[in-house]
Order: sequence, then structure tokens, then C-alpha cells
Amino acid sequence: MRAFADLLDALIYTRSRNAKLKLVADYLRATPDPERGWAMAALTGDLDLPAVKPAVLRALIEARVDPVLFRMSRDFVGDTAETMSLLWPAPALPPEPAEPISVTQVVERLNTMSRSDAPAALAAMLDRMEPDERFALLKMATGSLRIGVSARLAKTALAQAFGLEVEAVEEVWHGIDPPYTALFDWAEGTGAQPTAADVPVFRSFMLAHPLEDLRVDLAEYAAEWKWDGIRIQLVHVAGQTRLYSRAGDDVTHSFPEVASAFATPGVLDGELLVRGEFQGGEAGSFNALQQRLGRKQVSARTLEDYPAFVRLYDILFDGTQDVRELPWHERRARLEAFTARLDPTRFDLSAVIEAGDFTELEGIRAGARDAAIEGVMLKRRDSPYISGRRAGLWYKWKRDPLTADCVMMYAQRGNGRRSSWYSDYTFGCWTEDGELLPVGKAYQGISDAEIAEIDRFVRQNTLNRFGPVREVEKTLVLEIAFDSIHESKRHKSGLAMRFPRIARIRTDKPAAEADTLAGLRRLVT
Repeated sequence: MRAFADLLDALIYTRSRNAKLKLVADYLRATPDPERGWAMAALTGDLDLPAVKPAVLRALIEARVDPVLFRMSRDFVGDTAETMSLLWPAPALPPEPAEPISVTQVVERLNTMSRSDAPAALAAMLDRMEPDERFALLKMATGSLRIGVSARLAKTALAQAFGLEVEAVEEVWHGIDPPYTALFDWAEGTGAQPTAADVPVFRSFMLAHPLEDLRVDLAEYAAEWKWDGIRIQLVHVAGQTRLYSRAGDDVTHSFPEVASAFATPGVLDGELLVRGEFQGGEAGSFNALQQRLGRKQVSARTLEDYPAFVRLYDILFDGTQDVRELPWHERRARLEAFTARLDPTRFDLSAVIEAGDFTELEGIRAGARDAAIEGVMLKRRDSPYISGRRAGLWYKWKRDPLTADCVMMYAQRGNGRRSSWYSDYTFGCWTEDGELLPVGKAYQGISDAEIAEIDRFVRQNTLNRFGPVREVEKTLVLEIAFDSIHESKRHKSGLAMRFPRIARIRTDKPAAEADTLAGLRRLVT
């Protein structure tokens, strides 16, 4: 655990991507199996210790220190693991001298224990550790490191450490369970390269660059709508079907009707959507899709009310044939033929937009306000399907955001480096009766200097405190940019914004002149 704790500590204080890659690579080369495998599982979010939940951690620390002190400290620090690691008291009797606890021992102990036995075992381990080791253990146990290392970066570091192609690592990653012994055997030359044959593994998506101010020739690029759902990869191999999200998470259980309908060997790329209640059977808004996301069990009522389907973008495998090296126009022809063999109630094609030139496409895009359209994709007609982003191949051209002037109502401390600032804001708009109702919450879009400005406002204009949340004087107007707005039964205002972010602080505008709910409802798609 000592080496892993040192690694996390170094990663937290390192901003450079290349420096982080070197830290992880050095650790992997110096650490034996299975220790490094479990560490990689923690870094990539693939480590699951179901016996340890946040409520268990709170109960452990509140049994040892004043609960009020813990909650106030947690509010200030902004991270449970860090707060616990610093507040954890020394045991009344020093523990007997013993060998240092390893990552492997932590995983094996907590994985084999029941939820009733795990808290005592976890406490005993924390008693034997230094604060930074406790931090590493708690982060690992909760599965939320939040240290500025993505799963992709960790896999890239592994590839660089042993001279592998990161795409080759990604190709077999989901077909090997932690602690990835076969993967490290291959990396060190002591074992054969793992194969993804007959295993429904995840392949990295091809991604797009923002178009920004570039104009392209439509003779070289095809245009498609960019749909507002979740990017999905459908895999059917050897009688098994899996649905993967963009991050490589297995979401098959959340969409069983889609998985059961995909029984043709191949690998497809598409957008998972639900039918809209008021869209004539077409794609509904992302707000409707949210009713399906994250559910481990889907009720019959949910399946009926929010039927899912996939709008297909591309094909990676046609049967057992890998077609990723083919140009887009050839893959498109194969995708059309493949789609014709699928259930049309569950799968359809994302249509190519017919436009004579880029100017005409600009006009078509400007008029698109369908609830499920997020923008336009531009794909080079001769582009292969390549993992990640490659300049000049695919571009995303999101539609211009909507804006509204809203009044800040509540503020909450942020997390991580923002834990000392009030940086999360709830804002609202006026009803016809002059009541202010919340319509969204945002923490993105403004600079550190602007956060400091709003933080001063919050501290000087607080009306009430509710734990980490402060209610403020309703005098500060924020211009909010958002992608779309939808009806929502979960919010008192009856509205929910999609991707709200703060465009600017409107110190020039009186709160009474902020937008109304009636005005926002006219923007509902």
C-alpha cells in the first residue's frame, strides 16, 4: 500500500500529462503481480469492493470523532477520503508489529467479507496505516479516485511502460479480469498476446474535433446529424451481446430490449435514444433518456413508457470481419446492408444530410431545433475508423446554445481544488406571480477570478445556511447557456436544462429583469 499511496500522492500534485504517464509507467514496471494489476483496476475504475459503501465510512469515522466536527471538516475539505484519513484517531493500543499491508491484501480481504464484517476489517487496516496510506485505501475502496487520471491515461501509461500500442491494450482490456495477469505476462514477454476472439470486448470509439471556424468541402466530407443521446457500441460475438458506453462501461442491463434484439454477429457504433412521447415515435429528448440511465433493473412500466432504440452511425466488424480500415463510404454501404437485417423498431440509420455546399448546410443546421438533435457531424468520406481523435477526419459542429438570464438562489462549496470556494450555483426564473423557482444548477463556464467574485458575493449576502449550501439574496443575475430545455416532473419549475453552464455574470442587470418561466417554456423542444 505504501508504493500505491506514494503514487497517488505524486499524481495529485502533478499537472503535466507526460509526467503523470511516467509516474504510472514507473510504478507498473517496479511493482510485481498481482499488486500492479489491482492498482490498475483502481486507476481505471474497474475495481469493485461492494462491501464498502459511503454510509459505512461515515459510520466508522463518526463512531471515533465528533460527528459535527467530521461534517464541518468534510464540508471544508470537500472529500470524504481525505477528511477521514486526516481525522482518523490513533488506536488506544498500538497495533502489534506486522508486515505492511499491500493493495492485494486489501482487495482480497474486502472482496471476501460480508457487508457486516467488512467495517471492522477496514477499521483494523486503517489503524495500521499512515494518513496518506489511509487516503489511498479509502479512495480505492469507494472506487472514486478523482486524482486527474482517466482510464485512458492509465492504459496509455501501461502501453508506454512496456512498448505496446495503446489500441492493442484497449482491444483486449474488457476481455481480461483484474488483476490482468495475462496482460502483464504479454507486456513482459513471458506470455502470448491475449486475443479478443469469441469475447464481446469493447473497442475504443472514433472521436471528433470541434469544427470551430473551419469550413469544409462537402465533396470530401459527409454530414450527419449529431443526436443527443448516449454514444453506444453494440457487440455480438459467439452468441453473447454487450452494450458499452463511450467510457467502456457495460450498460447491457439497463437496456435489455436493445440487447436481446441485437443477435447478428458484428460490432456497431450508434446513439442510444428513447422514443419521444410527443415526437410521433421519433427520438425523444435526453431528459426522457435519463429515465433509463443507471438502472440495474428496468421495470415493465419503464420499458413501456421509455422504449429504447439505437440510431446507427458506423460499423467496426461486419460479422467476424474487421472493417475499421475501410474508408467511411465503404463502411457506410456495409452498415446500410447490415441495418436492413435488424429489427426496425430497435435500430435505424442516422441519415446523411443532403446539402449542395457548406453554406446550405449552415442554413440547415441553424434551423435544427429538434429535441434530439445536438448538432452536425462531418466525416471525411475516405476516413478509416480510428481509435480516438485524429485531425482532419471527423468534426463535430454543435448547434449554438440557448441562453437565459437567471437569478442565483443558492450556492454550494465545490470539490477538489474548489472545495474552499462557493462554486456550484442554483439559479431560477420568475413566475407570473413574482415567485423565483429554480431551473438549473451549474459550476462550469467561468474563470477562477469570477468564482472568487461570486464567492465574495455569497459570503456577504447569505440569508440561510443548510449544511454546505447557502441561500443568498436574490440580486445577482447569471447568463446561463444551455443546449436545450425540457418539461420535467422532477423539478418544481416543471423545466430542466440540458448542459447548463455560466456564460457571464450580469452585474449590469437588475434581478427583476431576469427571464421568466413563461419565456423559458417557449424554448422547450
